[in-house]
Amino acid sequence: MKPKSAQVIGIDLGGTAIKLGLFEADGSCNQSLTVATPQPATPEALLAAILNAISQIAAPVESWAAIGVGLPGPVDGTGRISQVAINLENWRDVPLADWLEEKTQKPVIMANDANCAGLGEAWLGAGRNFDNLIMLTLGTGVGGAIILNRQLFVGHRGAAGELGLITLNPDGPPCNSGNQGSLEQYVSVQAIRRETGNKPSDLAQKAIAGDSQALAYWEEYGRRLGAGLA
Repeated sequence: MKPKSAQVIGIDLGGTAIKLGLFEADGSCNQSLTVATPQPATPEALLAAILNAISQIAAPVESWAAIGVGLPGPVDGTGRISQVAINLENWRDVPLADWLEEKTQKPVIMANDANCAGLGEAWLGAGRNFDNLIMLTLGTGVGGAIILNRQLFVGHRGAAGELGLITLNPDGPPCNSGNQGSLEQYVSVQAIRRETGNKPSDLAQKAIAGDSQALAYWEEYGRRLGAGLA
């Protein structure tokens, strides 16, 4: 009998939720779990939440081989240190890979979450038939990934794909990045809540039901997103 391929754990660390999956080498997911991101989202609180979530989907420990983590912000060139995550609390130069390796005794690699998503789309998803693509992730914040000639492009400082931080309106709301009126301040979950008092899912249901204010808001949202993409 052919031995079962070694599974790996993939973790998507976000400002609202932590999503985990147990994956085969071909990308198929055997098990998944979503837990709420602790608030405030300090490094110590997130480490504890990640370890607890891993224990729920990845026992016994012999059944998996490594951990990959996608983070909402740039990671250093070694894939060991999360340099900054603007929607997490006190998050500067956090050696999360070292912490996880110490606790799990498994190898860990980290990367920007949108870059991970972009590579996934280029490998198995909507971008698999294209050599070049740009992807935007819309969530608690707004991230992006750039694939050129089927290779991830990150720029000389690793942050070339931070498309959510482009300036959409120089007189707009301040961004945690230090920018003013960035795209993230108009099309993220936080922006929708700030401007409407609704969760995106609730506002979507209102629009589906024909609510004129909800429909007008989504039209304006689409106009802003289109301007940012352009």
